[in-house]
Amino acid sequence: MKKTLVALGLAVAFTASAPALAYDITSTAPVNVTAAKIALQSHDPVAYFTVGKPVLGSEKYSAEHEGAIYRFSSADNLAKFKADPAKYAPQHGGFCRMGAALGLKLDGDPSLFRVDNGRLSVYSYPAALKGFSADVAGNGAKADSKWPGIKNKAPKDL
Repeated sequence: MKKTLVALGLAVAFTASAPALAYDITSTAPVNVTAAKIALQSHDPVAYFTVGKPVLGSEKYSAEHEGAIYRFSSADNLAKFKADPAKYAPQHGGFCRMGAALGLKLDGDPSLFRVDNGRLSVYSYPAALKGFSADVAGNGAKADSKWPGIKNKAPKDL
């Protein structure tokens, strides 16, 4: 019960204080993209694995995956992504993983991330990352179980 109340409080805090970032609250797309269909706000998804931090990609090195355009900081990272895009694309379409655990599609901030079990996840706010990190297995299971039911819904409808 206490965890449910904490999760509900986090959901209210996240949605009430959401800054005007690049995502479209009316879009039913399963991948969080800008109006130009750019994923991860132009950050290189492979860099999270190779250098352990967010790195901006270049328009010069781009690839499309599941309707989203990913950008890379090098030709090598582009080649790695093309060889196995599912390995590098963020979980839950790049929406906040804690939001997914709460049944919401919140904008993901590429500077707030975790790599767990070889998969990239992004979070909306430091509190979302902290809350998720308090119970990675439990919150991960919730996010994974709720994602199929919310992935094709508009954030405003959740």
